[in-house]
Amino acid sequence: MLKLAVTALLLSATAAAAFPVTVKSCNRDVTFDAAPTRAISNDVNLTEMMLVLGLADRMVGYTGISGWKTLDPVMREGVKELPELSSQYPSKEVLAGADADFFFAGWNYGMKVGGEVTPETLAPLGIKVYELTESCIHIGPKAKSSMADMYDDLLNLGTIFGVEEKAKALVDGYKAQLAEVTKDVAHAAPPRVFVYDSGEDKPFTAGAYAMPTALIEAAGGVNIMEDLDKSWAEIGWEPVVERNPQVVVIVNYGDVTAEQKIAFMKGNPAFANIDAVKNDRFVVLDYVEATPGPRNIKAVETLVEGLKGL
Repeated sequence: MLKLAVTALLLSATAAAAFPVTVKSCNRDVTFDAAPTRAISNDVNLTEMMLVLGLADRMVGYTGISGWKTLDPVMREGVKELPELSSQYPSKEVLAGADADFFFAGWNYGMKVGGEVTPETLAPLGIKVYELTESCIHIGPKAKSSMADMYDDLLNLGTIFGVEEKAKALVDGYKAQLAEVTKDVAHAAPPRVFVYDSGEDKPFTAGAYAMPTALIEAAGGVNIMEDLDKSWAEIGWEPVVERNPQVVVIVNYGDVTAEQKIAFMKGNPAFANIDAVKNDRFVVLDYVEATPGPRNIKAVETLVEGLKGL
């Protein structure tokens, strides 16, 4: 017993010695003098990043899931001991009321530019914020979306919580899985892909800075809206028809099901000559797969299958 106690103390001292640490969060450098112990994450994909790093015991809750999405069995099991503090975006009062010391969120993933909850408004409450890399485009320039966005978030969370080795092992594993999944990808030309998130009068879709662009490219395709200088945005249907996607990726979440979205496209005469519609080439990705997080590798695997033969 004494030996175990001494080992625990040595491990604790080693972890403490690793701090302070500084990570880059969008356009900010954020320094942590110790690992957070009362963390909150917003949205299903960010929460899952915390869970795969084994950080549930460092959390006091999560926000922003049930207002829009349902949890699958894996996620339900992961958060069963944690309360959902807000069904949609949390207020400052919710975060302060939970005595949080850390908020993992993003722009349009729990925070809005100029809104009530931002890194600046939470700082006086003693709540430090790490921003989802994909979302940084909302507050300044960033590189086009890539798989590195997800990897960097996991590695930075590893640094913040003192679990660097676990984060590195996860990322190395994801990179190896991705290489295996894509090793036989070959197309005469990259298949043209359109991402259909929602909306009938005008579609909401993924542009250059949204994760689906990286997923599609990893699978050997090209997002027909890769020149859209945004992450997620509403556009008109005209460019979709003109650019004639060979595959349509449906993002599945919310009140309108993937089947209903597919039926809408197949039943609209304006889309009758789109290759994807003519050939019934639809690929369904759940929201948690199409946004940055641990399920991105599975999403690429699904896309590789969906692009076969093109």
